[in-house]
Amino acid sequence: MKLAAKVWKYGDNINTDVIFPGRYTYTLMSEEEMGAHALEDLDPLFRTKAAPGDIIVAGRNWGCGSAREQAVKCLRARKVGAVIAKGFSRIYYRNALNEGLPAVICPELVDSVSSGDVITLDFESNEITFAGRHYTFPPYPEYVRGLVECGGLLPYVRQKLRQEGRLPPEL
Repeated sequence: MKLAAKVWKYGDNINTDVIFPGRYTYTLMSEEEMGAHALEDLDPLFRTKAAPGDIIVAGRNWGCGSAREQAVKCLRARKVGAVIAKGFSRIYYRNALNEGLPAVICPELVDSVSSGDVITLDFESNEITFAGRHYTFPPYPEYVRGLVECGGLLPYVRQKLRQEGRLPPEL
């Protein structure tokens, strides 16, 4: 998978209540409706200007706070291509992978880019390219790569069960 997209850059300690505003936590809504509220308190332009495939670049501890999956689902619904950070909270990182949202740790890149820059993220070479420079990141283990490529844990499990003949093709 290779993606060239615009950067939306944020700082350290961006918590889940800012990624998906806490006031909507107990409101029943579709994932599409969740996407309409992604980052609205942090960056009002994001909800109207972010394009499918755009990449979030952030500092340390992205996704700290609660373990709510809404903070990942809202970005998936906005069709964010990936989140690249200096570091993630443990549960956010796992939720991202389980939902099929690529989460990449690459501190060197974070210090080099600004909002509006265009970068290329290449999962085949585990490399990010920006302004003629190449930044590497650790590859995902094979099963994690499968999760992301399938779009998350549930599609991955369905695919595996179909391959084993334990799930009919229509499910």
